[in-house]
Amino acid sequence: GINIIDDLDTPGQIPPRYDYAVCLEGPLLVPIHDTMRHLWALVRWTKLGRRPLKSVHPALCEARAGEVSAAFLVRDNLRHRHDIETAYLRAIAGAKSEIFIANAYFLPGQRFRQALMAAAMRGVKVRILLQGRVEYLLFHYASHALYGALLASGVRIFEYQRSFLHAKVAVIDGIWATVGSSNIDPFSLLLAREANVVVRNRDFAGCLRTSLERATADGALEVDKENWGHKHLWERAAHWLAYGLMRLLIGMAGYGT
Repeated sequence: GINIIDDLDTPGQIPPRYDYAVCLEGPLLVPIHDTMRHLWALVRWTKLGRRPLKSVHPALCEARAGEVSAAFLVRDNLRHRHDIETAYLRAIAGAKSEIFIANAYFLPGQRFRQALMAAAMRGVKVRILLQGRVEYLLFHYASHALYGALLASGVRIFEYQRSFLHAKVAVIDGIWATVGSSNIDPFSLLLAREANVVVRNRDFAGCLRTSLERATADGALEVDKENWGHKHLWERAAHWLAYGLMRLLIGMAGYGT
C-alpha cells in the first residue's frame, strides 16, 4: 500500500505519511508473482514489447508453507471485480466483538455502510481511523457527509491529525486482518487495480491492532457525536453537495455506487 513518493516533501514540514506494508514469504508469493507477470505481459503488449518475460524462479515453486493462513486478493475489471470488497463484507458480517479499520480515503457504498452500522447496532465495537488533514478538498467534504449516520448507529470515528494518513488496513475480532492498496471508496473498489493480503492469525492481527491503537492514541482525535449532530446547515449542505459531485464523477468514470 505504500506509494513511491517523497514523504518528506509535504506542506508545512509535517511528519511523513502514516502507512503500512507487509513482508511475505512462502507459497503466497506464487499467486503474487503470477499476477505481476500477467500485469507486465499486458504492459508489454500495449508497448509492442518483444523481450520475453523471465521464467518463474524455482525457489518460488519450492517455498515451504508456514503456520500463518493468508490469501492474496486482487481487484480488476474482469474476474475479480469484487473480491476485496466481498472479503471485507464477509468479515464484517461475521464479526463478534470488534472491527478496527484504518483507511485513508473512505467513501463506502451503501452495502458497506450498512454492514458497519449493522455490526455496531448488534453490539460489535466498531472503530474507524480516517484522514484528518485535508488532502483532497472535495473528497474530504464528501466523506464527511457519511459521518452522521455512522455515528448515530454507534460507529466511533477517529481522524488522524499528526500527518497525512495513507493506511488501508483492518483487524476484526483479533484474528482477521488485511493489509493492502485498496481504499474503501468507489475508485479502489470499483475502478482501480488493487491488491490486498488477508491474514487469519492472532499474532499478526494482534500486532496490527496494537499499532493501530498506538496511532489512534498518539495522533488522532475522536469525532464527537453530539457536536457533529449540531453542525450548521451550510456545513451539512456543503458535505452533501460534495458527496453528490463525487457520485457524479464516479458515474462519469463508468460506475456509480
